[in-house]
Amino acid sequence: MNHATGPAEPAAEISELRVEIDGRAIVDGVRLRVLPGRVTALVGASGSGKTTIGLALLGEYPAGARVTGEVRRPGDGPVGYVPQHPATVLNPARRISALLDDIARPQVRRLPRPERRGAARRLVLRALSEAQLPDAEALLRRYPHQLSGGQQQRVVLAQALLLGARVIVADEPTTGQDVLTKRAVVDRLAAVAARGIAVVLLSHDLDVVRALADDVLVLRAGQVVESGPAERLWKAPRHDWTRRLLEAQRPAPRADTPVDPGQPVLEVRHLNAVHDPGTTVLRVPHLALHPGTCLAVVGRSGSGKTTLARCLAGLHRDHDGEILLDGTALPRSLRRRSRAQLAAVQYVFQDALASFDEHRPVLAQVARTAVRLRGTAEDTATDEARATLARLGLPDELTRRRPGELSGGELQRAALARALLARPRVLVCDEITSGLDAVSRRGLLDLLAGLARDRGDLALVLITHDLDTAAPAHRIAVLDAGELVEQGPAQQVLTAPRHPLTTALRETIARPGTYTRA
Repeated sequence: MNHATGPAEPAAEISELRVEIDGRAIVDGVRLRVLPGRVTALVGASGSGKTTIGLALLGEYPAGARVTGEVRRPGDGPVGYVPQHPATVLNPARRISALLDDIARPQVRRLPRPERRGAARRLVLRALSEAQLPDAEALLRRYPHQLSGGQQQRVVLAQALLLGARVIVADEPTTGQDVLTKRAVVDRLAAVAARGIAVVLLSHDLDVVRALADDVLVLRAGQVVESGPAERLWKAPRHDWTRRLLEAQRPAPRADTPVDPGQPVLEVRHLNAVHDPGTTVLRVPHLALHPGTCLAVVGRSGSGKTTLARCLAGLHRDHDGEILLDGTALPRSLRRRSRAQLAAVQYVFQDALASFDEHRPVLAQVARTAVRLRGTAEDTATDEARATLARLGLPDELTRRRPGELSGGELQRAALARALLARPRVLVCDEITSGLDAVSRRGLLDLLAGLARDRGDLALVLITHDLDTAAPAHRIAVLDAGELVEQGPAQQVLTAPRHPLTTALRETIARPGTYTRA
């Protein structure tokens, strides 16, 4: 933790902030004082108001919001923002080099013209290094969609560092990243604070908050229910909600492997996927998924997890080998799959916001799945969608809104409901718990385990970056740099890992002190 000495002028300050949408307060009476060189963390469930408060520091509010209170940012310097959904701020039509050069070029205009390009590139490479992105030269040639969620997030962090912000709002900066990368991000944000920059950390990851934060505000339903120095909150929480968040970090129960798993519902054979011609990014000789079981695919950011998931769903067609559904080869492209095949393999995206039409209510989009893939009547589909969404903790009033009015965690649950309405045989979940607080995460994992248990014909593929989330699975497959390096029963992989990466991930399973820095 950083410990600033002596009084300091706040880098930003919020007084009695209240934000209303359609007469409903999404933030109410919030006070926040952000000091240079210190990390202030806002923690709470999805929809608790963390992002609304973070965006208020930038002077941004939801459309149609009624705002009272005051936000002050004394002095010069922009506020940098690292969003939870990085793809929304990365232009998909431009390479990463162009996105970063646009920020770096104005900073070198004072130099003679022949020196500017090289100086700008050095600034870009330094920012990428500080954001923990290796192999920067290769990465700069890619487009955003060719990066993993974790890589996209770190590119946005590099943008904020290039801006020279006095305040950086980091909205779930470790979402979708493995524990080894999280530790590096903790070190990076700690170094940012050490340079006198104020860091506002919006996070559900209490281990990351524990390692970084000097001060913590606990939010629930738009209000601060508890605040104070981080050490005091960990040792003596005063509010029931704070205690629930801390208690929800206990290890998840492990699944019992079915006695007779039967024939695989989905099988991968000799899969080799490429991004650019001649560049293989994923090799999976064999992988099998059985009905009623959960397969967790684990690996670091950029290891190929999402590429594998997209191949299964027909979203990445540039691959060799076969993907078999009940023994029949699936077409590589989504466009060539039948309606029954589309319904059978459903994909829940890590970036839920990008998977929804921003102009239509969430309820209508969830119901549309049953209409389009199962031929269900619209009224019946709407009733089924409403019931499924309610089961996932999303009331009717909330789901009648447009996607941009829901939190990241709420949208992830809506995306899961949409996939379930197809009544799939295989459900591919790509980091869907990564944006959730500890309580919501445990609830969603329990729900997924219940789905696999109660629906004997459903198989789950859980894409995740850490072994703690993978623990409830029946089997675990580990990817490293595009290679399938280990797979087996979950108990075996967790207790006796054979590959060095698995061992490293196992040693840093989320626990107090995992990310502790000097």
